[in-house]
Amino acid sequence: MSDAAIRTWIVRNGVYRARMAIARFPGIVIDCPDPAAIAAFYAELLGWKADVRDDWADVRPADRMQCLSFQQVDPYTPPRWPGQDVPQQMHIDVVVDDLDAGEAAVLALGATKPEHQPGKSFRVFLDPAGHPFCLCID
Repeated sequence: MSDAAIRTWIVRNGVYRARMAIARFPGIVIDCPDPAAIAAFYAELLGWKADVRDDWADVRPADRMQCLSFQQVDPYTPPRWPGQDVPQQMHIDVVVDDLDAGEAAVLALGATKPEHQPGKSFRVFLDPAGHPFCLCID
């Protein structure tokens, strides 16, 4: 049996799904008005490095195993959290050791804290482009 025939048999019989993922390293791409500015915000928040191009930016840790990407969209309309007139569609949760210290740090980076805070073990903030993200302690 040829290699192609073996691969076809493996996929058709479900063996492929049991042995390996179809894809690796999912990336998250977030719309924004200024990729460089938002990448700088998240690079500082996470201690990662930003790689900025004209209308795109990637933020990665030193091991390059994860990636947040930001793409320029014009016109850009930020989400209106917590309402659904312009829904958030997604958000990022990051873990901190201390909510108060984390809050002070992200506010200093340019985040804002909306009045509505629905939990006790996390706090919701908006990045400089208006995307919700949460600082979590668990």
